[in-house]
Amino acid sequence: MDSLSEIFLFWYDLNQRIVMKPISARPTVGSDVHRVLQGRHHDPFEVLGSHREGSGWVVRAQLPGTAEAQLLLQHDTVAMERLPETDFFTARLEGSMCPSYQLRWREAEGDWREAEDPYRLGPTIGDLDLHLFAEGRHHHVYRVMGAHPCEHEGVAGVRFATWAPNAERVSVVGNFNHWHGLAHPMRVRGQSGVWELFIPGLVAGETYKFEVLDANGKLQLKADPYGNRFEMRPANAAVVCGDTAFEWGDGEWLEQRAAWDWQHAPVSVYEFHPGSWRRDEQGNFLNFRDMAELLADYVLRLGFTHVELLPVMEHPLDDSWGYQCTGYFAPSQRFGSPDDFRYFVDLLHRRGIGVILDWVPAHFPRDAHALARFDGTALYEHEDPRRGEHTDWGTLIFNYGRNEVKNFLLASANYWLEEFHLDGLRVDAVASMLYLDYSRKAGEWEPNIHGGRENLEAIEFLRELNALTHGRLPGPLTIAEESTAWPQVTRPTGVGGLGFSLKWNMGWMHDTLNYMAHEPIYRQFHHDQLTFGLMYAFTENFLLPFSHDEVVHGKRSMLGNMPGDEWQRFANLRLLYTYMFTYPGTKLLFMGSEFGEPGEWRHQDQLSWWLLDQAPHRGLQQLVSDLNQLYRCEPSFHRYEFTSEGFEWIDCHDSTQSVLSYLRRDGSDYHLVVLNFTPVVRRFYRIGVPEACTYREVFNSDSHFYGGSDVGNGLPVESEDTPWMGRPHSISLTIPPLGALVLKPSGGCA
Repeated sequence: MDSLSEIFLFWYDLNQRIVMKPISARPTVGSDVHRVLQGRHHDPFEVLGSHREGSGWVVRAQLPGTAEAQLLLQHDTVAMERLPETDFFTARLEGSMCPSYQLRWREAEGDWREAEDPYRLGPTIGDLDLHLFAEGRHHHVYRVMGAHPCEHEGVAGVRFATWAPNAERVSVVGNFNHWHGLAHPMRVRGQSGVWELFIPGLVAGETYKFEVLDANGKLQLKADPYGNRFEMRPANAAVVCGDTAFEWGDGEWLEQRAAWDWQHAPVSVYEFHPGSWRRDEQGNFLNFRDMAELLADYVLRLGFTHVELLPVMEHPLDDSWGYQCTGYFAPSQRFGSPDDFRYFVDLLHRRGIGVILDWVPAHFPRDAHALARFDGTALYEHEDPRRGEHTDWGTLIFNYGRNEVKNFLLASANYWLEEFHLDGLRVDAVASMLYLDYSRKAGEWEPNIHGGRENLEAIEFLRELNALTHGRLPGPLTIAEESTAWPQVTRPTGVGGLGFSLKWNMGWMHDTLNYMAHEPIYRQFHHDQLTFGLMYAFTENFLLPFSHDEVVHGKRSMLGNMPGDEWQRFANLRLLYTYMFTYPGTKLLFMGSEFGEPGEWRHQDQLSWWLLDQAPHRGLQQLVSDLNQLYRCEPSFHRYEFTSEGFEWIDCHDSTQSVLSYLRRDGSDYHLVVLNFTPVVRRFYRIGVPEACTYREVFNSDSHFYGGSDVGNGLPVESEDTPWMGRPHSISLTIPPLGALVLKPSGGCA
């Protein structure tokens, strides 16, 4: 009998050695074996691995590209027999218990390789995990799905899992198996749609994908939806990540954050894009570690309390700025590893700076390697394009009503907050989630079950997101980019709100920028654009954004939007920023706007840092720093951002001269703000004040330190017993051209 057909009986002799006796057996092709050979078996464990058969055991293995195969026993080697014209091998072992074995095989013109048989091992995912996932309540499902090095039944390797309920087969492929889909087919766990496989011997650093034989019989290579790291684009395979060894040093920050009364504290955000804030001397992206110290120094000098990163989740296209992400659990390899990002957050925390991440649950790209039609069906998205597509953006919409999809998104949010200690998530394009008819014509959308335009499933998802975020971790903010008048965006879910911490005040932003774009001579006719915002300023917890969206796509830069000659443009911008920092609401400013980038934001290059050699740009930067200092140090500007008790008009009706005046209050303490939106110096301008007092100028946007003309009130101003504007006292001021004054009562007040 030749060696390939020899199958062995074995028993123990008196010395407890394995003794083998050959018996005749040849592999046969049954229906299950045939399905494995075709790569169409939902549970290859029913065929592969070791199985009781008669008085012994049969071991089956599928080893593509293998010249010969063996079983390694404790003391001996058993040859496996090939099923003719296949890469399917079998061996029979006699005995009441199957002995421990390893697979040994030799590839054509290759060396012998050895590994534990993945198909002799039991499942790696518990029933409770599957149950919670099916209900959409497994907030740490990222610890189950994806790829995770671990020890299973005493064997070291990597556990893989993905969700593809309509697939005929899912396999793990990579360099370790020559990207052959029949080498490591996964098994599906009942009705869950979850496929899993533990592959012994693999370690962190392996690249892999899932080969999916989809519902249409088409083979696809898919990136891991739960992957924690990916190759540098344009490659898109996932990379197995081990448990982090990073040692956090931000314990003090997290303790302070847990007790943080953010509704009565300053929140000033520096929004930036990691790929274009700074680059190295060769024009390459900075690693998160290199970026951290530079950014911390800069942000501290400017006085911002937080930074907000445009999305850093893995994404294939630089031009999307990260908003078309494909890796919802992975920092982009452009900027380093997950531990590099941990270092970034940790360092900023230790320097006293919060970190907010732009997060995108509103849509995802159509890239074939990613989530789109993952198992050949509309899995993560809606099948109906009326609900499943954003035609304006060329992207797909998540099916928020499907528990597993909702779980995917909720777990992603939780992952970034827990694993990276983030201080908040800014949720992009919330309006597109709330309305079924968002950017759609009649007939292009489908009403909800009540006949309305509200996306009930998305609303419930957002409420659950905010309840989860605020319930699990003390301190992190959730911020909605919501551009409509949807009610109660920042009110608790228990009273019918969406539960966000903050909402971008898009109405104020658009009105203000439209007003500032007018030549000063015409501003008197648009005065209401400055005053209308106070009609709704306290209906939500508002953040005032001058974001990246306002400096691209033909909108020009912040400086470029200002009218007049160079001096007037800078004066207008200094005035605008003073208005923002003294107006009720938290603040956000996009990178480059703080020193007056003249052109639109270019994501392909770093900011024009050389401009800071020029006095006007340097002066504007200093103004932003001083405004942050004023905002942070004076409670009257931040204690009551979201309630009317912190704001009081002095005069909002002087449209003829385009002057506004108001008080910002912290109880009995207050500051007086006066804004002149024309290039005309207003001398002897009288305004009413609350009490007889001496008023001292504490900030002047026209100061020569900022590049201004130094018009103002250098000496303290004494109030007069002249009633004005309905107040018992008044003061006479000199208001600078296109300038803003902030005055504070000091001494002698009655």
